[in-house]
Amino acid sequence: MNRILLGGLLTLLAVGLGMFWWQGRAQVEEAAPPPILEEVVAEDAGPDIPVADETDMVGPSPPEATELSREERRFFRYDRNRDRSISRNEMLSTRSAAFRKLDKDGNNLLTFEEWAVATATRFDKADTDNNKELTPQEFATTRPKRRAPKPACRC
Repeated sequence: MNRILLGGLLTLLAVGLGMFWWQGRAQVEEAAPPPILEEVVAEDAGPDIPVADETDMVGPSPPEATELSREERRFFRYDRNRDRSISRNEMLSTRSAAFRKLDKDGNNLLTFEEWAVATATRFDKADTDNNKELTPQEFATTRPKRRAPKPACRC
């Protein structure tokens, strides 16, 4: 009984594969271009295809790439989805490494004491004349340091 059932299923499978092959072959044959007859080509040749003189032709110039200012590059580092506006999440996402550096006990909560110690230390480093006030030149030293570009290869 099992042999008869298995034989019937294999026969149906073979017939189905044959039908798919036959239909696929028929579609290729229908879309194939007609054979080229030498007689028809000679009668229907018509005038030659004109050739353009390319010596005096000038194409459009490529678009100019504008150099972004430092502030625009900084803006686009924050603007992750390039919609020309910075959401709160985009602004805060870049600060996670700085947050981890401030969070000394690693509990994912920044206490006022942790923040105050880091800020006071930064202020004291910037206040070179120790008068408890920052001049514009001293304040300029608190900006983030620019990183050197990474080498192109690791030779």
